[in-house]
Amino acid sequence: MVTDTALRQVLDRVERVRPAEHRDLMSHFPTGVTIVTATGPDGSPRGLTCTSLSSVTLDPPTLLVCLNRRSGTLDALRNGRFGVNLLRLGAQQAAAVFSRPVADRFTGIDWRPSPVLEVPHLVTDAFAFAGCVVRDSLVVGDHEIVLGEVCEIRNEPDEPLLYGMRTFSALAPVAAAES
Repeated sequence: MVTDTALRQVLDRVERVRPAEHRDLMSHFPTGVTIVTATGPDGSPRGLTCTSLSSVTLDPPTLLVCLNRRSGTLDALRNGRFGVNLLRLGAQQAAAVFSRPVADRFTGIDWRPSPVLEVPHLVTDAFAFAGCVVRDSLVVGDHEIVLGEVCEIRNEPDEPLLYGMRTFSALAPVAAAES
């Protein structure tokens, strides 16, 4: 592990990458599209489109999401539970709505509380769902990495919605390379 002193010495010698450059770099990395959901302190559903999702460990089953620290959805995660809705191909409208500053993102969305943790599950737009209990979090810059232990799963076969190069897309099978 690099010490804070060693890191500062390196950063003092290099030109810092601008946020726009980093955003452009990451736009070239296609990923699945999720909507992270939670219930606010007032009982209202909260959610946002998120492409920063990763599996962390299988035992216990744990995943992570990265959310902007100013997010109202992140505030709702403070109740200790959240849902990860993996969007199906065709759910572009939901992804777009949950990525904008809209007063009530759930208007017109088919959702219900999940059976175990009672966090918002997008039943029509998501082909898979994970209900999670917050295990830990770490602030890094303007985002917070939230680790969640998966406590409930709903999974049905379907094609996932992908996002990359600033556009939605679908999987395209590629022939295996011949050896």
